[in-house]
Amino acid sequence: MSKPLKILFTSAEVVPFAKTGGLADVAGALPKALEELGHDVRVAMPRYGRIDIEKFQLQKAIEHLKVPMNHFAETVSIYEGKLGKNVPVYMVDSPNYFNREGIYGYQDDGERFVLFCRATIEMLKTLNWQPDIIHCNDWHTAIIPNWMATIYKDDPFFANTATVYTIHNLAYQGVFGYRILEIAGIDEHGFVYPQISELANVVDLMGRGILFADVVNTVSETYAKEIRTAEYGEKLDPLLRDRADSLFGIVNGVDYEEQNPATDKFIAKNYDLDSLDAKLENKLALQKESNLPQDPDVPLIGMISRLTNQKGFDILGQCVDHLLDLHSVQFVLLGTGDQHYHEMFGNLVRQYPQQAAVFLTFNAALAQKIYAGSDMFLMPSKFEPCGLGQLIAMRYGSVPIVRATGGLADTVEDVNPARGYGTGFAFKPYDRWALFSAIVRALETYKYKSIWRQIQERGIKADFGWATSARKYVGAYERALEIRKGRVGELSAPA
Repeated sequence: MSKPLKILFTSAEVVPFAKTGGLADVAGALPKALEELGHDVRVAMPRYGRIDIEKFQLQKAIEHLKVPMNHFAETVSIYEGKLGKNVPVYMVDSPNYFNREGIYGYQDDGERFVLFCRATIEMLKTLNWQPDIIHCNDWHTAIIPNWMATIYKDDPFFANTATVYTIHNLAYQGVFGYRILEIAGIDEHGFVYPQISELANVVDLMGRGILFADVVNTVSETYAKEIRTAEYGEKLDPLLRDRADSLFGIVNGVDYEEQNPATDKFIAKNYDLDSLDAKLENKLALQKESNLPQDPDVPLIGMISRLTNQKGFDILGQCVDHLLDLHSVQFVLLGTGDQHYHEMFGNLVRQYPQQAAVFLTFNAALAQKIYAGSDMFLMPSKFEPCGLGQLIAMRYGSVPIVRATGGLADTVEDVNPARGYGTGFAFKPYDRWALFSAIVRALETYKYKSIWRQIQERGIKADFGWATSARKYVGAYERALEIRKGRVGELSAPA
């Protein structure tokens, strides 16, 4: 290994402290994997009111830190905790900005996360810890690469610091008015992408992260290619095409210490590759909890998702009744989202009480029971930067049915029974009949138990642990440092 790096990982949410989505899972796992590779990794995040100081044994690291905010200074504190055993977590504490019921969704979100980012940068000087890499994630931390190229450009403390910017979901860009530039202290630099007409007169923070970071990556190789097109680029595709030589895809991993059917405390019966028959007990338990007939032979399709069009619910809604009418199959859904989908699936349960169960909530224990108890796991996404559900499902012996897009295309190999390969069932066209056909193909294959067992075993053996992805991130970091030093011309993707 080359010399150990000092890496500051910045994120708006981090498991186990605060979570709304997959970003928190990545932020809670990747730093630990990097630390295990021998790097000095530290994490920065806000201290939301819900983060209990005593529960997480937080200690005050900096009592008073003055943070420049336009023409005034905001005073914050910094708490320090631990991620895993060895990774320090620095939390920016500002009750006025972060002691609220939720994490996002406030009118001053732009100001809140600018404060968090500026406090994070200023904190480093007080701690006298100079990172080689500042790793920024999604729009909440995208202003940092912009600052490194402007406000801190000539600051000797950051002379050797490079930035890496990760796009977890291009659909959420952090778009604000001109005032956010004044708050961030960079209004003199104005708007930066007049070539994109929709963004010419607004401040798109994600766009700035993409423009100014030394290296940009997203969370799967296929999604990194897709977002350079108008179909997937969310109006930023011209900018992403301009950054093509330093834009990489690195697939997310799974924390197999957490996601392990052999040790999962939430499921009815623990099992592993050598005791896969014990999965049946989990299926029967899930059927019972879902008020469905306890039948070991009927195939059970599980789904855990936000109920939005992005996740494929528009095309699923057009064919799910045909599926339940024509096939002996059970369907269990866990999730919340758009109200019209709440109503649609409520009606589905009333129409098919012996086949469908829907839990319009989020319940971590029930999610694990669905992974363990389902025979198949459905993810018909319109787009999917990476996806974690299919990776967890495979480890639990639940065979994924996915649309071949983004990370789903990179991680699920379409089954070919005749040739004996594949870990799931994939379809490409985004329409109801392509989805319907993939589900029927899975149901027909399920009838052949020996073939089905082989598919399950291949999925369980597939290794999507964080160690592989962490090594690729180290490659991206080293590339970013080379770019920072101006030594890199033509680049290939990180090995």
